[in-house]
Amino acid sequence: MTECGVYVILVGMSMTEKPQTVRFTTKGQVVIPLRLRKQFDIEDGTKAVVQATPEGILLKPVTAALIKRGRGILKRRHGGKPLTEDWAEHQEQERTLEERHAR
Repeated sequence: MTECGVYVILVGMSMTEKPQTVRFTTKGQVVIPLRLRKQFDIEDGTKAVVQATPEGILLKPVTAALIKRGRGILKRRHGGKPLTEDWAEHQEQERTLEERHAR
């Protein structure tokens, strides 16, 4: 069997730590070692963003701590439209553009 260049990289991991080997199942599942699950607050049901990179696969757990750190990044202007209205307008613009390109 040959190496296929598939890596799982957890963001924030110290590069001085000894890398651990994991195996993928036939369904593409992998078990993240307990030490890393604790380090990144990964619990049962934690979702993750999976992204292809030049080095391999980047796996970013989406934890409550990460969400809490991200709060306030998208500041709304005082008196501006609610986010739901802005999003609905954005979706309508996207639909219009898609319809133009489909013709």
